[in-house]
Amino acid sequence: MADDKKNEKAEKPAAGADAKPKTDKAKGKRKEKAAATIVAAPGKAAAKGEKPARMRATYKDTVIPALMKEFGYKNLMQVPKLEKIVVNMGLGEAISNNKLIEQAEEQMMAIVGQKGVVTRSRKSIANFKLRENQPIGCMVTLRSHRMYEFFDRLVNIALPRVRDFKGVSSKAFDGKGNFTLGIKEQIIFPEINYDKIEKIKGMNVTIVTTANSDDEGRALLRHMGMPFRTA
Repeated sequence: MADDKKNEKAEKPAAGADAKPKTDKAKGKRKEKAAATIVAAPGKAAAKGEKPARMRATYKDTVIPALMKEFGYKNLMQVPKLEKIVVNMGLGEAISNNKLIEQAEEQMMAIVGQKGVVTRSRKSIANFKLRENQPIGCMVTLRSHRMYEFFDRLVNIALPRVRDFKGVSSKAFDGKGNFTLGIKEQIIFPEINYDKIEKIKGMNVTIVTTANSDDEGRALLRHMGMPFRTA
């Protein structure tokens, strides 16, 4: 019996030795997961764009010197710039068809590259069969590189695809240098597949700038390529 107990004690360290590789394997798994998260971070940076947006480079190289010469700015901080772009899609028919909201979110994601926010009604209106807090639209706010990329695609790709396009109105400013553009059809964006949409929807694009006046905001957008109507 004493010999058997000695053998059991001798075997216990061997079992402990076998347990160590298991902990090493577990640690190895943790290390692998940590390495994966580290690799994902550059992927996110690459998704945002390692290179600056083309329109941002144009603004720095071309627009800033032109505006400083036109308005006599003495400091770079005085030069107006784009602050944000708000894209809003109103869907009054979503009161009776909730699927329109889901379609609008998908189309907004495809157009701007960012998930939109569902807008809801603030109060109930019996004449329109509208209830409070009911989904009635979709909107998204773009800043930084996504803002410049969307502006570039809007000006150089989407607007020229409008039927009988003769330019946009230069009077749609709010008195503080902010510009609002109405788009009747979302199919002018090449990201939208015409065969897969059920209904043509319009949207409003509001371009918020740091300009102090409409003239400065108009000059900023004109130098950045906004095709204003000449007559």
